[in-house]
Amino acid sequence: MSALERLFPGNLPRLVMFDLDGTLVDSVPDLAAAVDTMLAQMGREPAGIEAVREWIGNGARVLVRRALAGSFDHAHIDEAQTEHALELFSAAYAAHHALTQVYPGVHETLKWLHKKRVKMALITNKPERFVAPLLDQMGLGRYFKWIIGGDTLPQQKPDPAALLFVMKMAKVKAQHALFIGDSRSDVQAAKAAGVTCIALSYGYNHGRPIAEESPALVIDDLRALMPGCFDPATGITLAHGNSPAHRDSIVVVTRKLWMKVIKALARWRWRA
Repeated sequence: MSALERLFPGNLPRLVMFDLDGTLVDSVPDLAAAVDTMLAQMGREPAGIEAVREWIGNGARVLVRRALAGSFDHAHIDEAQTEHALELFSAAYAAHHALTQVYPGVHETLKWLHKKRVKMALITNKPERFVAPLLDQMGLGRYFKWIIGGDTLPQQKPDPAALLFVMKMAKVKAQHALFIGDSRSDVQAAKAAGVTCIALSYGYNHGRPIAEESPALVIDDLRALMPGCFDPATGITLAHGNSPAHRDSIVVVTRKLWMKVIKALARWRWRA
């Protein structure tokens, strides 16, 4: 049974909305390179890819502020410094996206949803001017009818405004929509909009497991959405609640834990 069949029995969602960074593409290498270029131009030490990986997810402005602070907490960074750093970062990041890669399974899944005539939208906190060129470079742009960047609307995720806006444009109610992301902001935005949320285990969530945010489902690969592509050997799902509409959490248990269960059952049968 695919992930969509578990959450939408009998029908596919009419609208699937996706996050970008950490969900469809691994953009950390290019973002980290731009951050380090910015810091070097300001006479500071580089942050490095691992630090940037934990800082991203709340838009370019917050990323820049965290880089200036050298930590997740950036409350003490003033606006004048932020504006200067943001200008340097934007110039560096716009120069190229040579290190960004599409995650495995993304092309296949988007192509399948497109063939099924499922409407698709992209909702990201990345500034709008960077989004379309990146999507086209990665060969993903043709799949999305609506693209909402971090500065398209006054609000960003975790505010649900972008999700509500897209659903209104698509004329789709929340119960027929799905949001797929990788971070706390994605899950919170989906919940606030009343939309079912699937989270990717491999993305960027400030160094914390995304299952802690209790999305409807956690998956390791987007191909788990497609029939016949969910491999029971890679994990099992544990649901809490009686139906998909009332589930608090569905947690993916990894192959390692599943093998422990199998071995335990084998030992029990042998002893019996």
